Amino acid sequence: MVPRQRRGKLYSYVINHAATPGWEEEVPFVIAVVELDEGPRLLTNLRGVSPEPENLPLDMLLEVAFEPRGDQVLPVFKPAAGATL
Repeated sequence: MVPRQRRGKLYSYVINHAATPGWEEEVPFVIAVVELDEGPRLLTNLRGVSPEPENLPLDMLLEVAFEPRGDQVLPVFKPAAGATL
């Protein structure tokens, strides 16, 4: 069985400028609410796009990626192939 590529769209976001533990080197970064194709919404981080409002259109198509953080792997989202920025 081939795994499905998990996709969604950008529902809402905030650009975080506060240096929080573990993220000090990454400010500013995007905290996003992604509406999954299946319906539920997920609070996550958005990668692969500059953290400026003009680069973050609502309803932008996104796909899941996985990012190692210490001894865990976190789901994050990035613009889907072919998504307009």
